[in-house]
Amino acid sequence: MIPAFGTDQRINLEMAVERFYQPLYRFAYGLTHNDEAEALDLTQQTFLRLVRHGHPLRAPDNVQRWLFTTLRREFLRSARHRRRRPQVAFRAGEHERAAQDAAGWVVSGGEEAAAWALDAPAILEALAQVEPACRAALQLYYLAELSCREIACALGIPIGTVISRLARGKDQLRVRLSHLPAHPE
Repeated sequence: MIPAFGTDQRINLEMAVERFYQPLYRFAYGLTHNDEAEALDLTQQTFLRLVRHGHPLRAPDNVQRWLFTTLRREFLRSARHRRRRPQVAFRAGEHERAAQDAAGWVVSGGEEAAAWALDAPAILEALAQVEPACRAALQLYYLAELSCREIACALGIPIGTVISRLARGKDQLRVRLSHLPAHPE
C-alpha cells in the first residue's frame, strides 16, 4: 500500500500532507523567489485541489507528480493574475527572514552544513537568478527528489529537455556560487 493512500486507494489527506507538504512548500518557495506567504498560499491551494479532486487517481503512485504539476500550474495562474494586478510588499525584512527559514533545505547535516547555512542567502539568491525553466527542474530534482522522468511528467516536457535543463541550471549555479569557499571551515 502506498503511504499517502488509504485501503480503498483514495487519497488519505493527512498522510499526503505529512509526506508531501515540505517538498511542495520548498518548490513553491523557490518558484516565488523566496516569498514565504505566496509559497504557503500555493501549497495550501494545491492540497485544496487535491481534496476537490474527489475521486481516486488512476495510478495512486503518481500522487507526487500530480501535486507538483498542480502546484506549478497554480503558480503560473497566480503569476498571470499578478501581472494584471501588481501588488506592493509592505513588510521590511520579510525576505531576509524567509531566507533564514529556508537554510534548512539548502544544506544537509554535519559541520559542513552549519558552515554552508551561513551562506544560505547567497545560495537562495543564486538559485533565484537561474533561468526559470532550469530553476524549476533543479528544484524538482534536488528539493522534491523527483526523478528526471517524474520531472518530465510534472513539467510536461521531454526527458531529454529535463536533463539539459538540469545541466544548464547546475552550470549557472556553479558560476553564481564561484565566490563561495570550496570547503567551508
